[in-house]
Amino acid sequence: MLLKMTTNQIHKLIEAVDEAYSAEGMLLAVKALSATQDPAVIPTLIKVLGYNNPGAAVAAVDGLISMGEPAVGPILESVDGYNYGARSWAVRVLAGIGDPRGLELLIAAAESDFALSVRRAAARGLGNLRWEKLPTPARAEAQNRTLNTLLQVCQDPEWVVRYAGVVGLEGLANAVKSEQPVWFNALKTQLEKISLTDNVIAVRSRSLWTLAKW
Repeated sequence: MLLKMTTNQIHKLIEAVDEAYSAEGMLLAVKALSATQDPAVIPTLIKVLGYNNPGAAVAAVDGLISMGEPAVGPILESVDGYNYGARSWAVRVLAGIGDPRGLELLIAAAESDFALSVRRAAARGLGNLRWEKLPTPARAEAQNRTLNTLLQVCQDPEWVVRYAGVVGLEGLANAVKSEQPVWFNALKTQLEKISLTDNVIAVRSRSLWTLAKW
C-alpha cells in the first residue's frame, strides 16, 4: 500500500535527484521519487528525461507511465525540439500511457524519427491508444490517420519497426472491431499481404498470428 508522503518528504526526494553526484545515485534517487506516485514529482521526472543518464531516464519513464494521465499534459508542454534525448524518452512515456492527447507526437515519431527504437515505441503506442478518451466526432478521423501512419510504418526498412507496426495495427483493429469502419477490411488485407511478402519471418509470423485471432 502506497503511503501518503508529506510535502517536506517529497521536497527532500526531489533534492536528492537534483544533488545526485553519480549515475548510480541518480538512478536510486529517481526510483525513490517515482515510487511516491505523487503528481508533484512529475516536473522533476520530466527534467530527468533530458539528462545524459539512460538508466535514470528509464526509471523516470516507468514512473511517469505509472502515474498515467496527470503526466500527459506536462510532458506535451515540455517537449523541446532541440533536446532529442528528452523528446525520444517522452515518446516512450506517451506510448506507454496511451492517452490520445499524445497522438500528434506519436504519429510524427513513428513516421520520421531517425532512431528505430523511437519509431518502434511510437508504432506500438499508436496501437495502445485509449480511443474512448476522444469525443466521437474526432475519433474516426484520428483513427484513420493512425491507420495511415501504421501502414507506412509497415514499410519501414527496419524489420523491428515493421514488427511494431503490425502490433500497432492489431491494437487499432481490436479497438474498432465491434464498429468495423469502412477501412477495417483494408487493414486485414494489408496484414494478409505482410504475412505473404515481408522478407523477415518474424514479421510474417506476427501478421499470421494476428489474423488467426480474428
